[in-house]
Amino acid sequence: MPGHFEPLPGGGAAVALDDVEISIIRSLAVQLLELIGPGPAEDAPDDPLAELFAEGPSEPPSDPVLRRLFPDAYGGPGGEPVSPEEADERRVYSAEFRRFTENDLRARKRENALAVIRSLDGLTSASGEGGVLKLTRGDSEQWLGALNDLRLAIGSRLEILDEDDTDHLYELPDEDPRKPMVMAYLWLGGLQETLVTTLLP
Repeated sequence: MPGHFEPLPGGGAAVALDDVEISIIRSLAVQLLELIGPGPAEDAPDDPLAELFAEGPSEPPSDPVLRRLFPDAYGGPGGEPVSPEEADERRVYSAEFRRFTENDLRARKRENALAVIRSLDGLTSASGEGGVLKLTRGDSEQWLGALNDLRLAIGSRLEILDEDDTDHLYELPDEDPRKPMVMAYLWLGGLQETLVTTLLP
């Protein structure tokens, strides 16, 4: 079980984590929450319907990490060349889609990151030795979403666009300043892959 998720009888997954690993994942999840930002109505608690009916932004985020987390729904990098008219049409469709869906997507990503933080807080031990994290199937799906978002965020900072870029990560010298981020990216990938396996029927 160390370093990877294993299925639990009756559903769910478990992984052994030491306190350093817990601290790393928790810190990354907190940073992800800060990056995603608050919900549109978190500053207006007197109106519970405000967030429900709040419209999201229509323009893509300027931060490349946020653009990776909240990509345009129509078109994108690596697509086939299109005419200027079709490109304009795609921009209009993407703006409308983003306006009505991004708030919900942000809320879901926040909930996933918060679920990771809460489950890790429940696992932190006084002994400093970590413990075995046990997740229900629902918890596992939230963890999977958060792990995916963390890898997208780190991958964006590392400028990883495809599998070839990932292969080059293994060739980085130890003195490369990106090495800690690369190690986190690869480790989270292993956790993500084994968690996916536990969710397969």
